[in-house]
Amino acid sequence: MLNIYGNSVSLDERTLDLLWERQNITMNNIANVDTPNYKARFITFENALARSIKANEVTSRPEPNINKAIRHSNVAVHRTANETMRLDGNNVDMDQEQVQLAKTTYEYQYMVQSISNELSRLRSAVKTF
Repeated sequence: MLNIYGNSVSLDERTLDLLWERQNITMNNIANVDTPNYKARFITFENALARSIKANEVTSRPEPNINKAIRHSNVAVHRTANETMRLDGNNVDMDQEQVQLAKTTYEYQYMVQSISNELSRLRSAVKTF
């Protein structure tokens, strides 16, 4: 996306992409609840995204390129290999996955509302000219 909307919309857009990925991983875990030896996967991106932005602010002088830091923040997919709740080696906890699914859904809806509000403010600002 071009940076004509500012860093806020870029951050919202990247967060939506990462939440979508988290939702897909959670759904994959749920789909594999009966697969023997399947190990649940999860991603965490909030801390990595914050570190990427902070590092860019510190190392980029005189003007940090926050948009670049947002676009290039890395996300790692983790497996919970050590925990096994069942004899077949599968460690998917359906209660935990359902909570994660609901949480991610709410976060996604919040971010859609956030980007919608940001674009409404920009639209309103443009109308005044």
